[in-house]
Parts: sequence; C-alpha cells; structure tokens
Amino acid sequence: MKYFAGLGAALLVVTMLYACGKDEKSSAERDKEVQKVLQEGAQKERKMYEGMQKNVENLEKKAQEQKEETKK
Repeated sequence: MKYFAGLGAALLVVTMLYACGKDEKSSAERDKEVQKVLQEGAQKERKMYEGMQKNVENLEKKAQEQKEETKK
C-alpha cells in the first residue's frame, strides 16, 4: 500500500513539474504575441498620424489656393 502511495505522489510531482514548465512556455508565447500586437498597433498609429499630416497639408494647400484665387 505504501508503494502505491509513493508512486501516486511521484506521479503528482512529475505532473506538477510538467505543468509548470508548460506554463513558462506559454508565458513566453504570450509575451511574443503581446509584443507583436503592440508593434502592429504602433504601425497602425504611425500610418494614421501620417495620413492626418497629409490631410492637413492638403487643406492648407487648398486654403492657400483659395486665397490666391480671391486676390485675383
């Protein structure tokens, strides 16, 4: 009977160690995924900012053209 209890305890320890190691791996995978999402978000934000800059430049250009047309 003691043999089975010791065997059960050993299996429990092995299972716990396996689960802990697996959690670290998934943690590293999650960190990679989070880093990827953050990079994608930064790229989207940069593109949005560049688009806004272009729109502002276009609006300023149109305003300048309208001013020139009204002077003529």
